Amino acid sequence: MGAWNSRGLRGSMLEEAVNFTNQKYSQENLALVQKIPTPITPIEIDKQTRHITLAYFEQKSTVDYIGAVQGIPVCFDAKECRTGTFPLQNIHEHQMSFMENFERQQGVAFFIIMFTGAGRCFYVPYRDVKVFWDRAANGGRKSFKLEELRSEYEIEITNQIFIHYLSQINRDLSERDE
Repeated sequence: MGAWNSRGLRGSMLEEAVNFTNQKYSQENLALVQKIPTPITPIEIDKQTRHITLAYFEQKSTVDYIGAVQGIPVCFDAKECRTGTFPLQNIHEHQMSFMENFERQQGVAFFIIMFTGAGRCFYVPYRDVKVFWDRAANGGRKSFKLEELRSEYEIEITNQIFIHYLSQINRDLSERDE
């Protein structure tokens, strides 16, 4: 498995916002979504701060979050990107496989992608990422641009911390019914 160091905390601002959002959704009985911890084995610990500075992943993680929204199973991964181009190397094959299998079981799989440089956040259904993934596998671009995402799936960020993604799940489900 791969080694971990502080680089892995790059998405922590988005993660904190999603965690806050999920806490609010739970308090309002709208959803129950939990962060899935990635199992690690610590190798080095800073004795002064007692923080892990080097660790190895025990196993491949699946997705960042899993839960239920009004009885509908959901799973998603939260990703950040500084530029307007998202590299597909930030998504792993085992995550795509998990999401594909999750959707086969009538669940809803998606990504929340924050383009920090543009200050914009998007709900990206698994099926849309699959199109980009397949394009790359067939020799095409190994990334996708913010402009390629559907504007109706942009997530409103309120109070600079609340990532309200439930309306996008609703839109996603409506599209599936059509």
